[in-house]
Amino acid sequence: MSGLVSHRRQEDVHDHGNGVSRGDRNRNARLARLRELVPLENAIVGIDLADRKQMVVVTDHDSRVLARRTFRCRAWDLGVALDWAAERATAKGFAGVTVSCEPTGHRWRVLGQLAGERSMPFVCVQPMQTSWARRSEDLTFDKTDDKDAILIARLTAQLRCYVPQPIDETWGRLRHLGARREQLVTGAGSQIQQIRDLLECVWPAALDTARQPFRSKTWVAALTVILDRDGGDFARTQRLGAARFEHAVRDARSPSGADRNPRCGSCATSTKH
Repeated sequence: MSGLVSHRRQEDVHDHGNGVSRGDRNRNARLARLRELVPLENAIVGIDLADRKQMVVVTDHDSRVLARRTFRCRAWDLGVALDWAAERATAKGFAGVTVSCEPTGHRWRVLGQLAGERSMPFVCVQPMQTSWARRSEDLTFDKTDDKDAILIARLTAQLRCYVPQPIDETWGRLRHLGARREQLVTGAGSQIQQIRDLLECVWPAALDTARQPFRSKTWVAALTVILDRDGGDFARTQRLGAARFEHAVRDARSPSGADRNPRCGSCATSTKH
């Protein structure tokens, strides 16, 4: 019996072992695209970007440093550094250079434009990859410009990099809108948490009148009536009665809003506690 099971397993391996999954094909295509940008004929220029001090190293695909230099300039003045790196790579017998950096801040986009103007392939390395490589190399958290530039070049040679999005007006606008959206979401979440904390201190019953109170337009409208119309005077709100309170809440609600938790009288009732 065990021999039959083993034979079937061998048949399964024979039938399916030579197949290539969709994930394998996608990964192979991504690696082929990266190899076009990081060809073996090119030297690798690893740049650790900063404000006024840029560390530039030129390496081969075995991470041997061919040249290094510190440029004390802003990111938009790195054209001189790219020309210098190309000259050093050509002197060592390479056909060209591939420029690589970490996509931190905004400086990488300036560098990408400068590389594009010189027809130099440009890739990015995730900062987390650099951090892991730094720890695995010497088991320390030591961070220096020289070391990071070499690590960026080494990760690029290993194709542990990626192709950044096109650097144009449309993509820049989308990045700006994405950053603005993140700010709005963060601000809204902070305000909701602040309101929740205050209500838990002074009026916890209001939070139990809806399943998801901060997503309910009816709940927000009810609080608007109690706080704006009645100035937080619960006695005045109770004198309205359930029917008039519900009518006031309907008037305060946005006409286009839909009831998520249509329990209009719950807030008025909770004022008795």
